[in-house]
Amino acid sequence: MATITFVRTIKYVAEILEEDPELLQAIVSNDDNLSYGSIISVYTGDDESMTALTDDGMEELEQMLKHARRSPDEWSDFLDGFVDDKELVARIKAKSPR
Repeated sequence: MATITFVRTIKYVAEILEEDPELLQAIVSNDDNLSYGSIISVYTGDDESMTALTDDGMEELEQMLKHARRSPDEWSDFLDGFVDDKELVARIKAKSPR
């Protein structure tokens, strides 16, 4: 396993990938969705934390999204399978697909 020297916050990954940060957070909230060690929790206070991704995690997430967007049906199935928040799914589905 490579040494991790930096990570990117979900918000920054969303900017880079031009994705909705809430969508990315919903996907990575289940750490089984990416390889072990790709999702990092950064504690910023007693009860405060933020999620960050390694380079491998960001690449894996980017490939996952690209694969899911191959067709409107696959995208819809992906959202229904990976995102528990029905309001978020509806909002993402209402946006025009890329």
